[in-house]
Amino acid sequence: MQKNHIEPRPVSAVILAGGLARRFQGEDKGLIELLRRPLVAWTAERLYGHAAEVLINANRNLQRYAAIGHTVVADYLPDRPGPLAGLLAAARTAQQEWLLCVPCDVPFLPLDLVMQLHDHAISSRVRLARAADETGTHFAVMLAHRELMPDLDQFVRTGGRQVQAWQARHACETIFFGNDPYAFLNINTADDLKKAERIAHRYAR
Repeated sequence: MQKNHIEPRPVSAVILAGGLARRFQGEDKGLIELLRRPLVAWTAERLYGHAAEVLINANRNLQRYAAIGHTVVADYLPDRPGPLAGLLAAARTAQQEWLLCVPCDVPFLPLDLVMQLHDHAISSRVRLARAADETGTHFAVMLAHRELMPDLDQFVRTGGRQVQAWQARHACETIFFGNDPYAFLNINTADDLKKAERIAHRYAR
């Protein structure tokens, strides 16, 4: 029997690795290793083949990020004004109609994340969708249509920083993912990394 073919959605997936990672003493979080592989590589692997394009937003160690195998884009706004600035930077390079942003520290993302968010946005006729599970809404895991980028640019340039606050300006659908309690595990602390190390074998591909 022939395997089901995965049709990549017209989505540019943007992995946000441009932050300061204060809870990791400023270490470049995307390059922190989980079973000898950078977190950003785990995240990229969960998206590759499901999105038509994968980009990495980073502001230091650019060559090391480029070695992962995807286009790297740095912020163009000064003072690193947060994850929304990373999405804006990637939008300048992205080739697709839709942009999905995810943090670099979620190594076990659902393999159907791109499909579910994109297909639901199309069927609901909205320009913005975000992920949720039993732990709550993951505002930084969101799919946005390119049409929203001028509004996002204006929001950030006038001091807006909160992802949730920007989403509140638009009709937004929240999609529930309930099959895996670790799908949106954030690696924010050393304890989180230890937890991820205990379960990572389940997700190795």
